[in-house]
Amino acid sequence: MTSNLTSEEQAAAAAVERSAATSQLRFATAGSVDDGKSTLVGRLLHDSKSVLADQLEAVEHASRSRGQEAPDLALLTDGLRAEREQGITIDVAYRYFATPKRRFILADTPGHVQYTRNMVTGASTAELAVVLVDARNGVVEQTRRHAAVAALLRVPHVVLAVNKMDLVDYAEPVFAAIAEEFTTYAASLGVPEITAIPISALAGDNVVTASANMDWYGGPTVLEHLETVPVGTDPSQDPARFPVQYVIRPQTAEHPDYRGYAGQIASGVLRVGEAVTVLPSGRTSAITGIDALGAMVDVAWAPQSVTLTLADDLDISRGDLLAPSDHAPETTRDVEATVCHLHDRPLRVGDRVLLKHTTRTVKAIIKDIPSRLTLADLSHHPAPGELAANDIGRVVLRTSEPLALDAYDASRRTGSFLLLDPADGTTLTAGMAGDSFAAPAEGAEAAADDEGWDF
Repeated sequence: MTSNLTSEEQAAAAAVERSAATSQLRFATAGSVDDGKSTLVGRLLHDSKSVLADQLEAVEHASRSRGQEAPDLALLTDGLRAEREQGITIDVAYRYFATPKRRFILADTPGHVQYTRNMVTGASTAELAVVLVDARNGVVEQTRRHAAVAALLRVPHVVLAVNKMDLVDYAEPVFAAIAEEFTTYAASLGVPEITAIPISALAGDNVVTASANMDWYGGPTVLEHLETVPVGTDPSQDPARFPVQYVIRPQTAEHPDYRGYAGQIASGVLRVGEAVTVLPSGRTSAITGIDALGAMVDVAWAPQSVTLTLADDLDISRGDLLAPSDHAPETTRDVEATVCHLHDRPLRVGDRVLLKHTTRTVKAIIKDIPSRLTLADLSHHPAPGELAANDIGRVVLRTSEPLALDAYDASRRTGSFLLLDPADGTTLTAGMAGDSFAAPAEGAEAAADDEGWDF
């Protein structure tokens, strides 16, 4: 598709994407209980001057009432009463702050194994994950679990923050040993980039300002890395995907025959005159107009929201997907994926669910659960029959209608989906289509099909 774009169009698309990348970063934090995640987030907010005066006053008051002389910066993110009482993070806390160089959307995720599903939720859209390790304890089982989840979700950048260095006398060998162990493990999972930073969130060492206690470390502080890490890609390098969200038919005297298809470009670049295929029907047409915020343009790229007009009057509705005819994905009703189960009710073979992919929702049935992944050592439990809350495993689904799914490793947006309860629409499971390091265990026997939605 890129060969169809002029050099000016490619340069414009790349410039817009680079501008967006340098202005905003979505990142998530993760770590074991008591590793200091919430304190790190609080320190980032406090030292970057992103805390309002009344917020800081409330934290100081709450800290004094608990007998603490200094303000407990963890209280800036741990807002639930149960979190403050137990000193742990339970829910995903989203925080928004900015520096002169970049805006940030931060997801402070829980560290306890009981809340693995919350980390999956927070990290699913993150471009960077900060994994905390207590310098006294080193890499523990939960650290490996968080690295595995980051790799599974294809988070492109991972920061290892070795916290509480003040409690090990800022010893370089302690940091070096932890960094080497974690880097080796994360690299084996396919994490493309790992940056290790020694910090003390409580004292502020290497969080926003460089530490005078660790002159042996010459790398960036946490904030410096967050401000400079390259994020985003050139949209012209990805095949275009346009899920239709709404069909616009004014049927007014001014626009008697207007038919526009509105939505957000999930990936790639679209241009006027380009041949497109409508999926799952497979019918083809050509783009005759692109309306971007009321202005007609010749080219548009992800993640812009636009309205397209086509040369032919086709039967297109919400849930259909438009893609370049020479780079259209194949449609399928048989889906193999890695999933994280989010609901307290187990997911079982034979369950009838709704599968939501971009703007399309179809009926589906769980045909098989070949394996459940043990994140601690990446071993597989074959043919578990069901997945409980927080479990990650492989599933095989059969849908009632074809889906235009990409592999998750090719597109996090069009390779992901949700499984919903058909009775009330409750979210049950998050899925990632295609292969992953959590491959099905060999020799796992297929479970019997259930009656009902046997497509």
